[in-house]
Amino acid sequence: MTVKHSLVPNFKGSAQSDIFSGLTVALALVPEAVAFAFVAGVSPIIGLYGAFMMCFITAVFGGRPGMISGATGAMAVVMVNLVRDGNAMGGEGSGAGVQYLFFTLLLVGVLQSLAGIFRLGKFIRMVPRSVMMGFVNGLAIVIFLSQLEMFQAEDQWIQGKSLWTMLGLVGLTMAILFLIPLIHKRIPGALVAIIGVSLLTIFANIDTATVLSFIQGNGGSGIKAGLPTFSFPDVMFSWETFIFVFPYALILTAIGLIESLMTLNLIDELTQTRGHGNRECIAQGAANFTNGLFGGMGGCAMIGQSIINITSGGRGRLSGIMAAMALLFFILFTSSYIEAIPIAALVGVMFVVVIKTFAWSTFNILNKVPKADVLVMLLVTVLTVIFDLAIAVISGVIVSALIFAWENAVRIRARKHIDEHGIKHYKIYGPLFFGSTTLFLSKFDVENDPQEVIIDFEESRIMDQSAIEIINKLADYYQQLGKNVHLRHLSQDCIKLIKKAEKICDVNVLEDPDYFVSVDNYRKYQDSL
Repeated sequence: MTVKHSLVPNFKGSAQSDIFSGLTVALALVPEAVAFAFVAGVSPIIGLYGAFMMCFITAVFGGRPGMISGATGAMAVVMVNLVRDGNAMGGEGSGAGVQYLFFTLLLVGVLQSLAGIFRLGKFIRMVPRSVMMGFVNGLAIVIFLSQLEMFQAEDQWIQGKSLWTMLGLVGLTMAILFLIPLIHKRIPGALVAIIGVSLLTIFANIDTATVLSFIQGNGGSGIKAGLPTFSFPDVMFSWETFIFVFPYALILTAIGLIESLMTLNLIDELTQTRGHGNRECIAQGAANFTNGLFGGMGGCAMIGQSIINITSGGRGRLSGIMAAMALLFFILFTSSYIEAIPIAALVGVMFVVVIKTFAWSTFNILNKVPKADVLVMLLVTVLTVIFDLAIAVISGVIVSALIFAWENAVRIRARKHIDEHGIKHYKIYGPLFFGSTTLFLSKFDVENDPQEVIIDFEESRIMDQSAIEIINKLADYYQQLGKNVHLRHLSQDCIKLIKKAEKICDVNVLEDPDYFVSVDNYRKYQDSL
């Protein structure tokens, strides 16, 4: 995902800009928080509480001023399985799934905070571009599929007039969202679309599903306005509970950190400043832990809302704090209006999110990038749809690393010549590591080589223990035939690596600025020159 710097106003920001941008973000947060709560299968008020707590805590303590956190689709698509399985464990009508979600968020908070404490945020740099593109494409597809459930009633697809009404309102919402930016970029299009479609259904007396009817259809009674209250998750604290929630906690931790750090890097690029990834990890953990104690659905950084904030002038922490406090005001005093929102309007908003999230440039670069990168993009996208984002991204990184290792393994080569003294020289090119040791060994003709052999590493590096082992193995082959092998032009880090291995390998490196050998007769070789 590439965002041009010209999209961002060229000013440093001010308190006034932070306040107005915060209000804009708060208005945009309401419909998405409710919609993502539906995706997760929890009450909309839980989604709104989650957005408020995530936004406020990360704004105050996070590592990236101007970045907005809240309830997100990336985590919601995992939560829906957690809530469903938790309800099954608790029995029909128990509502235990939500309590298991809160308990899981406590673990997520601990794990994310530990990631920051141990400075693991820097590893986001290990995620390749191909994995990033597969990530956003998979996320878009998953959100799209989750919205199709809104076209069902009692596990049956709606038909007839109800279907056409739903489609018409969804289309109208999407049209408004696409037209608003053409009028003015700072107008909160999502809010305008939601209000406009809601007013149309009310005054035209259109019979369609609303937030209230959806909640009632799922056993709820409506949105209750009030402050979030402290309550430890009502689950049995046992080994069985821990085994059940821990895999979900790991997945949510990975997803939350990956999306938050990706967003942080994007905002860094937009503002030409630098955030603190490890501090953001700790803040994300604290926010999710608080959600588990106060009944929110948790979340992570939001790419869309963060960009809205930055482009609206929000630069400081005040913008995020203002967004959170304004959202709390909506929860306390305008909850009855939220219940009147048509489901079709929320679906339309989510469809536009899908369109803007999907990396359409993928189709343009399929025949322009290496086939390995195309494979990784497709792999991450498919795994995201079938499993979840964390498994997909981790698998993509592993496959990318293996492809990189293989490509470097086959690049190692050796130039050979015999000098006027009858000494054979092997000049090595490419890194010597576990993947290239077999090919490296095949470059040598031990039986037919002369008495003295020099291996020159000026254009190569010894990377790991496997490389040390293969060098000693090669030296042993020469020694068995009474021949001498010498290592030349080792870099300082390679020398340190070999010295560290002296206890587990038979190595002998002489302290010479230019020449280092792995046999004991180095002096004899010098005398022969």
